[in-house]
Amino acid sequence: MKKAFLDIFSSILSSVREPLVVLDANLKVVDANPSFYKTFYVTPQETEGTLIYDLGNGQWNIPRLRELLEQALPENSIYNDFETIGSKIMHLNARRIYREANQTELILLAIEDVTEREYFKRNLEKIVESRTAELVTARQEAEKQKQAAEEALFEIKNLKEQLEQERAYLKEEIKLEHNHENIIGKSDALKYVLYKVEQIAQTDTTVLVLGETGTGKELVARSIHGFSNRKNRALVKVNCAALPSNLIESELFGHEKGAFTGSSSRQLGRFEIADGATLFLDEIGELPLELQSKLLRVIQDGEFERLGSSHTIKVDARIIAATNRNLEEEVQQGRFRDDLWYRLNVFPITMPPLRDRIEDISLLVEYYIRKIAKRMGKHTGIIPKNVMNTLQNYHWPGNVRELENVLERAVINSSGPKLHLVDDLNKPFAYLSKSLKTLEAVERDYIVRMLEQTHWKVSGKNSAAQILGLNRSTLRARMRKLDIRKP
Repeated sequence: MKKAFLDIFSSILSSVREPLVVLDANLKVVDANPSFYKTFYVTPQETEGTLIYDLGNGQWNIPRLRELLEQALPENSIYNDFETIGSKIMHLNARRIYREANQTELILLAIEDVTEREYFKRNLEKIVESRTAELVTARQEAEKQKQAAEEALFEIKNLKEQLEQERAYLKEEIKLEHNHENIIGKSDALKYVLYKVEQIAQTDTTVLVLGETGTGKELVARSIHGFSNRKNRALVKVNCAALPSNLIESELFGHEKGAFTGSSSRQLGRFEIADGATLFLDEIGELPLELQSKLLRVIQDGEFERLGSSHTIKVDARIIAATNRNLEEEVQQGRFRDDLWYRLNVFPITMPPLRDRIEDISLLVEYYIRKIAKRMGKHTGIIPKNVMNTLQNYHWPGNVRELENVLERAVINSSGPKLHLVDDLNKPFAYLSKSLKTLEAVERDYIVRMLEQTHWKVSGKNSAAQILGLNRSTLRARMRKLDIRKP
């Protein structure tokens, strides 16, 4: 039985890469695999039948191995340990593997050469000790570099978003009168607006641009930004009417990851993107009442928190707001905060409607016809006199935006070089109602409104005369003519 077992076991031994040796109950070598002979430089002839302790000039005569083989194994224990055999460090694994009644028991001793591994393991403490001071210094330096890298990464992300915003807002560049971007005209009403733009552009004062829909309020904001000290940065725009009320706060102030359902990553708000630049709040009259207090805080203190964060962020963003609403009436109706209204209305600029800029219509028509025809690959460019008269006599309730749409349809409909109108602009409009005021009445109302806002301060700093851009004596003369008296 023992011989059959050894025959089977011998074939298994020869296939194992690690050194293996089989001992009998007297701890003499019964068999070993080729790896054992090769590792310890011995032959089968000088190994088999030899006491394990006598192998290799006594290098196996190890106290711990004696304890293993003579005490532990009789109880069928498993032994694992590391021992030095000659110049090598070996992992020894021994176990009794064969024992039957009246039969000699066998012991399997598996040996793994771990000299190199154990050398590094046992010297690890010295290596760590020699590196500790260096690692501490390196860690401190790494923390500084990490902080600097995070700040740089934040700045890169910030600049990247700013560039993306700038690319989204860039429009076709056209050289115009007074070098005001895309503001075309020569009327006194428009010249007055451009004068106000040049007055305020170099400051960081908040500007409120007023006017009907389609008059070009955004162009005024762009012109102010283009003349300002912040012109090298993009004008960042938020249309307060284009976003749902539950998204406007995130758009303005940003949010942290997980701040609300669907917020899978942190997002910068437009105020952060506009840090050091100009933020244009279009349709400010549409801003929900619950967000107006937060906007007021940013305008006053330059501070806010992202959604989902308690960390206060400071920004330096110039505010230009625009609306086609009468914010005074909105305040009276309780739909707009009066304190925010006062903060925004520091320097109002009113963009005149197209019907008050008749002399500008011919310039605008020529500009848009060239632009639209070029885009469509047409050669339409001749504007018949009767067409121009029709365009100049129309009341333009949709202002410049409506004019551009009418001209685009006309170019599409024109098959030759002459412009042919599609729209019938000779119909009367309900807009021309009896409720319209005379120019003198409009002037009187506007002067009274400016006087009320300045608490009837006619001259000096932040006075009605300064806001209106008039000499104080001229303003007083207009007040006498229009019978304006302090109540």
